[in-house]
Amino acid sequence: MSLGKSAVAEPPLSAPLNLKFDYTRSTGPTVGAFVTGLRDGRIVGARGSDGRIFVPPPEYDPVTHEPLTDFVEVGLTGTVVSWTWNADPLPGQPFDRPFAWALVRLDGADTSMLHAVDVASPDDIDTGMRVRVRWASERTGGIHDIAAFEPGEATADTPSEPGEPVSMITTPVDLDYRHSASPEESWYLRGLKEGKIIGGRTGPGEKVYVPPRGASPTDGVPTKEPVELPDKGTVTTFCIVNVPFMGQQIKPPYVAAYVLLDGADIPFLHLILECEATDVRMGMRVEAKWRPREEWDHTLRNIEYFRPTGEPDAEFDTFKHHL
Repeated sequence: MSLGKSAVAEPPLSAPLNLKFDYTRSTGPTVGAFVTGLRDGRIVGARGSDGRIFVPPPEYDPVTHEPLTDFVEVGLTGTVVSWTWNADPLPGQPFDRPFAWALVRLDGADTSMLHAVDVASPDDIDTGMRVRVRWASERTGGIHDIAAFEPGEATADTPSEPGEPVSMITTPVDLDYRHSASPEESWYLRGLKEGKIIGGRTGPGEKVYVPPRGASPTDGVPTKEPVELPDKGTVTTFCIVNVPFMGQQIKPPYVAAYVLLDGADIPFLHLILECEATDVRMGMRVEAKWRPREEWDHTLRNIEYFRPTGEPDAEFDTFKHHL
């Protein structure tokens, strides 16, 4: 079923989005040496095959591509190589007042590291200026252990007693931006707001993609026609999720599957519930379980999950080209 012309007359949707999560990773020997040094009040680089000292140390030699293992402690004072003024700091940056970002080459290093320099105005910083590390009041093994650089030479500072090497670090990620949907995405999102699933095609008889693309991926012809699809389809492939992870909203085991909606030419990923995970199979016929209408918004979350219809399984030949 195709929609009327009114569906394409409205302007594209736009909304603020926030991507926020904690990224946790193991440090390995190279990053581990660097962040362990920071925690202990030292700055550690690595010597490359050409004799240069890299700070921070990369995990692999830029010339030979071999792992770097020759770690070298460098000074806590350095020289500003280049800088820029940050007049409008963003949340989460080192200061909530204007400051400088600078590339600082520490004494004994051959490369520069990026960090904040705490000065009151751009008149107080110059290329070639000498700066020193200002340590954070509490050091935990991360780049924030350096609170900032400040003008001057380093004074004698007794490093902390070495502790256990830092083996894991957590980096908070917090990204705010505005997403402007394409006209085709907007058909799709507006349809979901009304309890409909809208795909798109370049013209009559052409393949229907859901969510719709801006153009056909095979020949580049622009998508011109929105197509309303039923909320029933066929499981093509699937995965049983058995492993718990942070933020998981459903207790394992459960199934994530690609569902080929009737009339569509490409499947999309969603949950399969209201049956045992071991009962899900290729060819199973499923239907959407929508959330209550008062919870609907411009999002695929309006469909809570898909569930079995009880219909006979689809023949393999009907979906073998959509795996």
